[in-house]
Amino acid sequence: MSAKRPTLADVARLAGVSTATVSYVVNGQTHGKVIISEETRQRVMEGIKGLDYKPDARAKSLRAGSSQLIGILIPDMHNPHYWEIVEGVEEKAHQAGYELLLSCTSLALHREQQAIDALSRRRIDALIALPSFPEQSRELLQAMAARNYPIVMVGNDFIATDTVVTGYEAQTRALMAHLLGLGHLRIGFVFGVGSPALGVNRWHAYVSSLAEAGLPVDETLVDRCGVTIEDGYQAARRLLAQPQPPTALLVVNDLLAIGVLLAAAEQGLTVPDDLSVAGFDDINLAAYLNPPLTTVRAHAKEIGREAARLAITRLGARTLPVQHVVVQPQLVLRASTGPAPG
Repeated sequence: MSAKRPTLADVARLAGVSTATVSYVVNGQTHGKVIISEETRQRVMEGIKGLDYKPDARAKSLRAGSSQLIGILIPDMHNPHYWEIVEGVEEKAHQAGYELLLSCTSLALHREQQAIDALSRRRIDALIALPSFPEQSRELLQAMAARNYPIVMVGNDFIATDTVVTGYEAQTRALMAHLLGLGHLRIGFVFGVGSPALGVNRWHAYVSSLAEAGLPVDETLVDRCGVTIEDGYQAARRLLAQPQPPTALLVVNDLLAIGVLLAAAEQGLTVPDDLSVAGFDDINLAAYLNPPLTTVRAHAKEIGREAARLAITRLGARTLPVQHVVVQPQLVLRASTGPAPG
């Protein structure tokens, strides 16, 4: 059994002072009521050091009315895109003296709702949420907001709170224009999302770009799969096994595109001579694949920084109008796309 954690009273007994005196020294405040001599302060500090006393953060947060904790809810621990967002949040939050409390939902509705409920019961100061099921979780999030929790939604604006979104639609159109300009008429789509609400902007741009080019949406070229690299790999195998396979594949994110590249190589196809492949997010691996991946850079760290900035700003100014930030992505052309074969 572990030793009992030293308490404020233990320090007071060792230093020969009252618990109130120890509290004044630990918190650095006497509110002008008490004068602590240097000799007394030193005795208290020696007692703290000798007992390895650590103040109870929970009790301190109750007294201060702030935990200096920001909760963050992400959908998937396997996708580097989300970790880059977390990195951006952590960077900005740390600068302002906040720590993060992270929860992952593994793209499951019941886990998302459990996580939101659990976070609402913790003493977090604000929540940054990347929900996979915003419609189904709307009521829980609205209940948190009604209890005066600042909430920043990332990726959508399903509730009336501060939001950070990525303007994917315009750059998806630019990517489609790039592929169509290279002569591709059979452009497939590996559409692997954890929830119908995710990736809709990319899907709409894909459909409208084909329509503007006078091309129909061929459902045999669309594979609605899962969210793992393996899912992307299997989706590409199915699409490339068709009698008339696509000459280009638009992949909903870079993680799935890794699986697509492997499937193409296993079928003896050279990228981009036989098949062009493009993704979204520009995760760190994208530039180091073989060949380097054409993608739409989401500026994930900037998304995280903006989300943290909005949360911290809201904590200091509750009556500000709702803030809506759009982080504009960037088309990054690399060697995985080229002219249509033949």
